[in-house]
Amino acid sequence: MTDDLISETSSTDELLQMVVFQLGGEEFGVGIMKVQEIIRMPEITQIPQSPEYVEGVINLRGKIIVVLNLDKRFNLRSKDIDEHSRIIVVEIGDNVVGMIVDSVNEVLRIPASNIDPAPELVMSNVSKDYITGVGKLDDRLLILLDLSKVLNKKEVEDIVNLA
Repeated sequence: MTDDLISETSSTDELLQMVVFQLGGEEFGVGIMKVQEIIRMPEITQIPQSPEYVEGVINLRGKIIVVLNLDKRFNLRSKDIDEHSRIIVVEIGDNVVGMIVDSVNEVLRIPASNIDPAPELVMSNVSKDYITGVGKLDDRLLILLDLSKVLNKKEVEDIVNLA
């Protein structure tokens, strides 16, 4: 567990702050330090000839941000955008992108000792490549995303050029 989530702490007894969201019927988490903000769904301008998982771009206080649809990126069953849908604005490398999620549940703290490496057979349809670990919370399992692997370097360059 040498990924960003764990490197943000110096001891396994420390608490990690996670933004928890729903996607395709599963609960996911990302480290709060990677999240810039969470916004309601604005109007999204589509970009011709962009990858299927790129929903388009938004203007966020004068800054153009590319918005990804994580359902499409992870090949999950897509849910229609509704009043619960949100865009989580995150840093991926040196770039800022938006990720459409079904809903944002909460911000929580989880002991680093409650995070296990992703098992070989992950019960999610999301590839193990994107997962940094699984957090155990009472009767819930939280799939922790590694944002640095959601897009590869070429894909990041391509979507930055779209904006």
